[in-house]
Amino acid sequence: MISEQSWADARVLWDYHQMHHELRPCSVAIGLGSHDLGVADTAADLYKRGMAPLIVFTGATSPTTRERMPRGEAVHYRERALELGIPNSAVLVEPAAKNTGENIRLSRALLEETGREFSSVLLISKPYEERRAYATARKLWPEVEIVSASTPLSFHDYVDSIGDAQLVFDMLAGTLQRLLLYPKRGFMISQPVPSDVLSSYERLCDAGFVRRIVPDATELQQ
Repeated sequence: MISEQSWADARVLWDYHQMHHELRPCSVAIGLGSHDLGVADTAADLYKRGMAPLIVFTGATSPTTRERMPRGEAVHYRERALELGIPNSAVLVEPAAKNTGENIRLSRALLEETGREFSSVLLISKPYEERRAYATARKLWPEVEIVSASTPLSFHDYVDSIGDAQLVFDMLAGTLQRLLLYPKRGFMISQPVPSDVLSSYERLCDAGFVRRIVPDATELQQ
């Protein structure tokens, strides 16, 4: 049973993780692979709304997607987009990335192979991965403008759509830890984290939502 305090703390992290960017048309959309097929749904919707003329889906598999998406996250995303009416010619697949940094680097390399110029990227992720994806992209691809996007769901509606509150809470805490840790490793740009967000993160960890925590968390103190 998840406590009311943990629900409140998770909501604080949920709000912080989203960038709240205003949508606008971009040169390309990149859908970051995960356990959430909603990323593919949102990419298809934004394509139909004229927000990007081309979609790249990126991602291999991970421990949380191996059973749900055995052919790889990007491949399942592509299949979903085609089911939703997106033309095959508008979708590229990057099937090898195993983390957010590889999502960005390998997608960039794939797009450079097309010989086209890209000045802006509509970066589509799970709602609570917006800030992490943005920070990573700004570090690894600083030449382009990044516009963050995700499925427009409330926190409780998102948890219901996933059907596993424990998984979502673990992901929220793990993503926040990476925002604290990874800039020191050169993986992403640093961003300010408000004190109330830090307090909520610490309480969630104390409550046991640590399955997505990087083991060497002591580096946060260095």
